[in-house]
Amino acid sequence: MTDLRSLCIAAALATASLGASAQLLIGQTAGISGPVADSVNETIGGAKLVIDSVNAQGGIYGEQIEVIRMDDGFDVKRAADNARVLIEDRKVLAFFMSRGTPHTQAILPLLDKNGVALIGPSTGAMVLHKPLQKYVFNVRPTYQREAEKAVQHLTTVGIDRIAVVHVTDSFGLDALEGAMNGFKKAKMQPAVVVPSDRSKPNYAEIVPKITGVNAQAVIWLGSGTAVTDGIKALRKAGSAAQVVTLSNNASGGFIKDLGADGRGVIVTQVFPSPRSIAHPMVAEALALARAKGITEMSPVALEGFASAKVLVEALKRAGPKPTRARVVAALESINGLDLGGGMDISYSPQDHSGLEFADLSIISDGKFRR
Repeated sequence: MTDLRSLCIAAALATASLGASAQLLIGQTAGISGPVADSVNETIGGAKLVIDSVNAQGGIYGEQIEVIRMDDGFDVKRAADNARVLIEDRKVLAFFMSRGTPHTQAILPLLDKNGVALIGPSTGAMVLHKPLQKYVFNVRPTYQREAEKAVQHLTTVGIDRIAVVHVTDSFGLDALEGAMNGFKKAKMQPAVVVPSDRSKPNYAEIVPKITGVNAQAVIWLGSGTAVTDGIKALRKAGSAAQVVTLSNNASGGFIKDLGADGRGVIVTQVFPSPRSIAHPMVAEALALARAKGITEMSPVALEGFASAKVLVEALKRAGPKPTRARVVAALESINGLDLGGGMDISYSPQDHSGLEFADLSIISDGKFRR
């Protein structure tokens, strides 16, 4: 069985050259290696389904789309350095699917300085929505909406001792704010709020704080191995607390890393289930995937798919031989673009927010179930 990650990881690790055939150059920096590599490569795989299909049909106005990818290892400084190379040295037309909240924040000054649009950042940070970031065009909903929904679900089913673990970066603090909004609406307080270092979480300190309040559930706000290793440590300590995490962990690799400890973990979702074959966007994505011999997709692959559809639409609207400014104008002209199944996206000079969809899934038998 072929999966999207294994097929696309080699291509993601390669940095494209500036050959004569590359006429529409798009830049991307993301953690192709490191703690979020699984989800990043699955997202890239979903985007490639769209881009490869468009290129196979002759491209856009006869020009091929080439995404120049640089690996930042989920390091903020490397992300900023990569963005400078891509924007100022390689002169990319637009930027695409950066990963990580502080990483994306680090490249904002470069976008502003050079007038370059960033399409579909793979982060739901509110700071990229409000106040308006002139050159950021979000596709996925906000982390705050997801975290609030997580609290709403737990309180609705009668759980009242809820711990929150959050990484101490802009992503973690942003998601924490959403969770606290959920607690406020439920008229309750978290049992404990535990900060966690993004790069080197100390589970020997974190886990006793959770078990010490006899938490019934834990909302774990972090990325990749920082969460999977934490869940394993929690289970090893004997806690059966329900764990909820956000859609940045909605990858097949996340499930694989958890192994048996993944059973029952809830992951919020911001796109339809990839198993909902009746959904038009899912059906379209699966048709392109199966043509490549890919039999399964993850929720984060659908995020990449949707973001690439927005990228292609912007390039079409920008016309032949587009400039950076024409891409920005084209994006702001999008009104009611149907990504499939009523998932409409609209932008304007005053609003670059994207979609509002949010749902829950649970890991069972190695799959995300809704």
